[in-house]
Amino acid sequence: MNKEIKALLLAELSQLLDERIGTTLSEIESAKESRDSDTKSSAGDKYETGREMIQQELNKFQAQLSKFQALKSDLARIDPSKIHTQVEFGSLVICNQGNYFLSVALGKVHVQSSDYFCLSMVSPIGQALSRGKVGEQVLFNGKTILIEAIY
Repeated sequence: MNKEIKALLLAELSQLLDERIGTTLSEIESAKESRDSDTKSSAGDKYETGREMIQQELNKFQAQLSKFQALKSDLARIDPSKIHTQVEFGSLVICNQGNYFLSVALGKVHVQSSDYFCLSMVSPIGQALSRGKVGEQVLFNGKTILIEAIY
């Protein structure tokens, strides 16, 4: 069952990233069209400033696209059938304070009537849980978190 949940979480995260990649590609295309259709006016400085602002937006969108593609690549490295004995990248961690999928940082995802927080290993909670084992407790933000299960 928990392999199933991991597979569903991976599918959901992959879909979210695909949507974000699609939106970002549309924004890049729109910015390129805007930049290319901007005609030079008699106020040359104003024209150059406008083109530079559009180029900065384009650069920002391209950086976002690279980030989303890298996250998608990271997700592809996770084997949903692997059972973990300690908390590491790809672990599904069930705790008394919540459920965590240590994969990519995309926030809360709802799967099969439960919420899972999808976090990266470098997040503060990811670092606190890292290398933890079932039955161990970690202290995070003044709260004791009990690791109940790892998949």
